[in-house]
Amino acid sequence: MKPLRKRIKYTVIYWFILALIHTTNLFPRIWVLKTTGWLGRVAFWMIKEARLTTIENLTSVFGEKMTPQEIKALAQQVFEMIGKNAGDIIRGFPIKQLEKLERFVKVEGEENLIAAHAKGNGVVLISGHIGAFEFMGTYLGLKGYRPLGIGTILKDERLNQLLVANRTSRGSISIERGKETFKILKTLKTGGVVALFIDQDTKVKSRFINFLGKPAATPIGGTIMAQKTGAAVVPIYITMQPDFSQLISIYPEVKMQCTGNTEQDLVHNTQLISDSIEHVIRECPSQWIWMHERWKTQPGEEIR
Repeated sequence: MKPLRKRIKYTVIYWFILALIHTTNLFPRIWVLKTTGWLGRVAFWMIKEARLTTIENLTSVFGEKMTPQEIKALAQQVFEMIGKNAGDIIRGFPIKQLEKLERFVKVEGEENLIAAHAKGNGVVLISGHIGAFEFMGTYLGLKGYRPLGIGTILKDERLNQLLVANRTSRGSISIERGKETFKILKTLKTGGVVALFIDQDTKVKSRFINFLGKPAATPIGGTIMAQKTGAAVVPIYITMQPDFSQLISIYPEVKMQCTGNTEQDLVHNTQLISDSIEHVIRECPSQWIWMHERWKTQPGEEIR
């Protein structure tokens, strides 16, 4: 019965998303975002496990500076922002032209990416699950960078194919995490762009670093790629602004340490990269996905 329930659940989700893709563009964008933001607040009360995990994680990071009431209010904002950004991403599925995307997505710091890309050694774009992160790949694809996006496949094949086909239609290339290593390294060595997220606790090679004040097992794939190929590491993030516009921020290249001590450099450089993610989360705490069990892995349990 459990596999059947899963199939039914994902079938409902799949057709619901298709319906949203086709109907949300019938209404003004701001109206859609306000509605999906409200649905996010409803989800805060309906999804108990995610609500409690969010409050627990927020308390562990901000508990000394915020009251329980303030933490709860911030947790509600987290769910609201997820609703708004999810609505924006779904509404943006039909967009295939850069000029349409630029009606509501602005970019700052692109000169940092241009400078890094011009070196010819490839670029490792580092980001986190902040805001409407799907639009970063959309923008880069439509700009002609043809980024390789590394991530985990969705549990439902239909949803995964829908997402991959959408990314491909805009010039991005999806790579399953842990697969096609040769293709990734070849892309960097030929001056291409690879994008990945390192802000979650996943079953990949990791090292413990400080993240938001606590030791956290953190993926090291991006650091290893940069150290092996000499690729530039450039942080990139997107956040929704008070006027509902989306802002992609591209930061200066993170200078990698190279002392000859491979392990020491690996940990140090991963910390440097992760610090950029922490900075954005602290600046915009309502836009990170706090319901993820970021500190689940304990020392000694990480994959090395």
